[in-house]
Amino acid sequence: MADSTHHKSIVYGAKWCSFCNALVELLDSLGVAYEYKNVDKKANEREMLKQTGGAYLIPTFVIGDDVVQNPSTEKVKELVKVTEKTKKNSQPTKEVHDSIMIGAGPAALSAAIYTTREEIETVLYEKGAIGGLAAITDWVDNYPGFPEGLSGMDLSEALRKQAERFGAEIRLGEVMNIEDKGVLKKLTTTDGDLYAKTVLIATGSDYKRLGIPGEDTYYGRGVHFCATCDGAFYKDKRLVVVGGGNSAAQEAVFLTRFATKIDMLVRSDKLRASEILQQELEKNSDKITIHYNTTTDEIVGGDTLVTKVVGTDKKAKKQVEFETDGVFIFIGLKPNTQFLQDTAIELDEIGMIKTNSELETSIPGVFCAGDVRSGATMQIASATGEGATAALMIRKYLEEYERKHG
Repeated sequence: MADSTHHKSIVYGAKWCSFCNALVELLDSLGVAYEYKNVDKKANEREMLKQTGGAYLIPTFVIGDDVVQNPSTEKVKELVKVTEKTKKNSQPTKEVHDSIMIGAGPAALSAAIYTTREEIETVLYEKGAIGGLAAITDWVDNYPGFPEGLSGMDLSEALRKQAERFGAEIRLGEVMNIEDKGVLKKLTTTDGDLYAKTVLIATGSDYKRLGIPGEDTYYGRGVHFCATCDGAFYKDKRLVVVGGGNSAAQEAVFLTRFATKIDMLVRSDKLRASEILQQELEKNSDKITIHYNTTTDEIVGGDTLVTKVVGTDKKAKKQVEFETDGVFIFIGLKPNTQFLQDTAIELDEIGMIKTNSELETSIPGVFCAGDVRSGATMQIASATGEGATAALMIRKYLEEYERKHG
């Protein structure tokens, strides 16, 4: 058990927050005792969160004198003093698996369902929320087989349960490097070095940033990238949403559950969102005002919180300001491939992973599926399909592996 007996641990979170659920699951797996405060249910606990962490950002983890918000798995383990000797699942020096999948979003979970049903021993590594971006998507309306739609969290949990039912093992941790060692692939992880006959990279994408003054300064104190994670903090408040695509439109509509007024800033003269989502925006025009040809230049605030957004009306060629309590930014996605920069895996010009027709990367035995693959359509349905295809390619590779190496 982790050495946390001399510390009082507190988790500030909410049941609908996938990252909060991931933190709780990690603490449980490490045997760490904690008190859970649901900021969605109690106003006084939201105020306690603000006083403790200085920002409306969940999950917030308090242990002793340390306060960390949205901590990485590695940081949590460091804080609770987890060592190789105190890990709940200590591993042998050379741990070898049939397949290691990096990420636990729709692509990897779907692949794991197929591999484990084929009795291919499979371990998934996830450094954030199981389900990836799907888990923090409020509502999925275009996934086949669900005519009324379903929440991203419910879809992610269903995929997870199905993969685990067939024997997939999901570990909360991070993979930092991949090396081709010939017969095996070596993975450097937060649990030490692991080896695999095959690897599936399904790390997905993350949110792009504007790169403007105030964006980093007020992150978690008025600047957010996930409406389902942080929208509830803005009940009866005014918000700014930046972006004009599907995500911006969908999240703006979701935020009308809480905010009284939303200014949506769109750089171009029209929305890129689908027609259905544009119709949803129109239905909520009493709360949402769309400002076309408007750039977002600076986020301004006081000592602790955001107060306004400064932009430029490109048509009128003048500066414009929007008073706001918070800013939600949805301007696209970037691939989670930073950990591959110094590896032999070939990336395209925007950092996505190149594959052949069998979803194999430039390293034999290392495959890729989902939003991180060059040419991906960025849809959950296609990610699950690619996961299934990758699993079949993994099986084919392992069959040849067994013929050669026994």
